[in-house]
Amino acid sequence: MASRQQIKRRIRSVSSTRQITKAMQLVAASKLRRAQEAAVGPQEYSRVARLMLTRLRQLASTEPTFQLFKQRPVKRRMLIAITSDRTLAGAYNVNVVRRLVTELQHDRQANIETEVITIGRQAANAVTRIQGLVIAGAYTGFPERPEAKDFRPILASVVERFSQGELDDVSIVFTHFASTIRQEVQVRQLLPAGFEEEPVDNDIMHATIEPSVDALLESTTIRLLEVQIYQALLESTASEHSMRMIAMKNATDNANDLLVDYKLELNNARQAAITQELAEITGGAEAMN
Repeated sequence: MASRQQIKRRIRSVSSTRQITKAMQLVAASKLRRAQEAAVGPQEYSRVARLMLTRLRQLASTEPTFQLFKQRPVKRRMLIAITSDRTLAGAYNVNVVRRLVTELQHDRQANIETEVITIGRQAANAVTRIQGLVIAGAYTGFPERPEAKDFRPILASVVERFSQGELDDVSIVFTHFASTIRQEVQVRQLLPAGFEEEPVDNDIMHATIEPSVDALLESTTIRLLEVQIYQALLESTASEHSMRMIAMKNATDNANDLLVDYKLELNNARQAAITQELAEITGGAEAMN
């Protein structure tokens, strides 16, 4: 059994840790409210943007002159992985990296050359340990509420390479924010633009396009693609704060359980010491008699 001094030191250590995790939980909860509002608000706009891209793709000819809609056999692929710069967010970063590794394994089995662009320090640290992987770019220090100027260089780079035929597919690996208690890592296609999995509703199907499909493609597609990256960044931030809040709450609860156990152990040790002292006093009195 540990001594009382050792148990007291453990109690002080766990108490200090509990104060830190409790403070981090409250901070994460405060940031989550703002991040959730930012992520959930534009979700419908992002969905409609995907529907518009799908409809524009349907209206384009079978061999569209606009390069961003061209479908090619996938031989070269770009993955954009979004994680956080910080740790202590539960399985948030691990889940994204695990899904990224799974995609890389599938691509290698299919003889697809894959490159990666990372957003967040944790993804950048992870991909450097993958042998033979081409890292096209690494971005850190993104704000929680990014602006177009923050991610526009990424989009401009992949759009240019896709238009020149250097890439056949561009996808985003990010954490979809479904609710405070449910987040899911998804792989969402960015290029070629237009999404077969998106059913087009009647309003968009019968919408009148002016002045022409080609003119709208040129002026609108890049903006709609920006929406997809922006939404992925917002949902990733909300997921990070949600998982960090839950992780810190679990850590605080574990610290409380440890404190209960240590205090019980301290009381037992104190009682044992008192019992031993009483036995010594009684034994000494009997020896004197």
